[in-house]
Amino acid sequence: MLEITNLHAKVGDREILKGLTLSVKAGEVAAIMGPNGAGKSTLAHVLAGREGYEVTAGSATFEGADLLALEPNARAAAGLFLGFQYPVEIPGVSNLLFLRTALNAQRKLRGEAEISGAEFLKRVREESAVLGLDMEMLKRGVNVGFSGGEKKRNEAFQLGILQPKFALLDETDSGLDIDALRIVSEGINRFRSPERAVLLITHYQRLLDHVKPDVVHVLAGGRIVETGGPDLALRLEAQGYEGIAA
Repeated sequence: MLEITNLHAKVGDREILKGLTLSVKAGEVAAIMGPNGAGKSTLAHVLAGREGYEVTAGSATFEGADLLALEPNARAAAGLFLGFQYPVEIPGVSNLLFLRTALNAQRKLRGEAEISGAEFLKRVREESAVLGLDMEMLKRGVNVGFSGGEKKRNEAFQLGILQPKFALLDETDSGLDIDALRIVSEGINRFRSPERAVLLITHYQRLLDHVKPDVVHVLAGGRIVETGGPDLALRLEAQGYEGIAA
C-alpha cells in the first residue's frame, strides 16, 4: 500500500531523513519507534505534504501512485490521514462542520456524491459513543477548550468519520492518561481492516499493549535500522536505544 524507497528530506539546511526505506501492506498495523530527533515526525510531515519539508531524493508511492507529486488535499482524498502529535485548535469552526466539509471535499475529489445528513449523523453517533465525546463537545470549535486527552480522542473520532485507507498517527498516545489511552486505542482498533493500514509513531510500549502491531520498525539517524515483531518493542522498552545503530 505504502512504499518508501531511499527517502531523503530536509528542513532548511538540515537533512533529517537520510535514505529511509519502508513498506506498509494493506491490512497491516506497523509501529515506528526511535529516539528523539530520529526523524519520526519528519516522516509523518513529509508523507502528509507539510510545507517546509523538502524531499531531496527517493520516492514514496501510495497504492502505486506517486504520493510526493500530490498536493496535501489530494493525498487526503486518496486516503491518507495524519493524526497530529499536537492537534491544533480552530476557533469559530465547529467539529461537525469541519468534518462534514472535509469529508465531502474528499468525496468530490474522488467523484463521489456528498454524504447525506442522515448518514453523517449516524457515523457521528457511532464514533462519539465509542470515544466518549458528547454532542456539546462536537459543536465547539475544533479542539477549542479540549484537554490534551480530549484532543487525541477527537483525532480518533475524525479517523472514524473520515474512514481513510491509511492512518498515519504521530504519537497519538502522547499526553494520555490510562483511561484515555484505552479509549483512543479502541478507536484505532475499530479502524483496522484488511483493506486499510495504520502506521503508528510512538515512544512507548504502552500503546502497543492495546493496539497490537504486526511489525515494529526502529528509526534512528534518519533511516530504518531494525525491523521485527512485537517482541522488538518489548526489548526497546526494557533496554532503551543504546546499541541501536544510527
